[in-house]
Amino acid sequence: MTAGFAPLATPPYIAVIFAAQLKQDAPGYAAMADHMVALAQAQTGYLGHDSARDADGFGITVSYWRDLDAVASWRRNAEHLMAQKLGHDRWYEHYTLRVAEVTRSYDSHDFDARIGKDGG
Repeated sequence: MTAGFAPLATPPYIAVIFAAQLKQDAPGYAAMADHMVALAQAQTGYLGHDSARDADGFGITVSYWRDLDAVASWRRNAEHLMAQKLGHDRWYEHYTLRVAEVTRSYDSHDFDARIGKDGG
């Protein structure tokens, strides 16, 4: 596994895709984001996450969950609800959230096995 990537889980599992544009001034956001990662990692059904943010404040975080029940529990977590409210009121200019079922997953180490050694 390459450092920085979430481990691949065995499908099916759920991906929650959160894309957001930060406001130019977002004091306290980084500390809260770090706290939310630690909190999510302690939740039952959490499988990992991938996250990236550019210099202009646009970011995407994809969190992976065992099932929809785990996602629902995370959505109802009191500290997470508080962070969502702060994000809406203080930190985000705009955001979108999508929930998807992952039915297949692989990484670059699986390439030859996936397409065959002959490239077909």
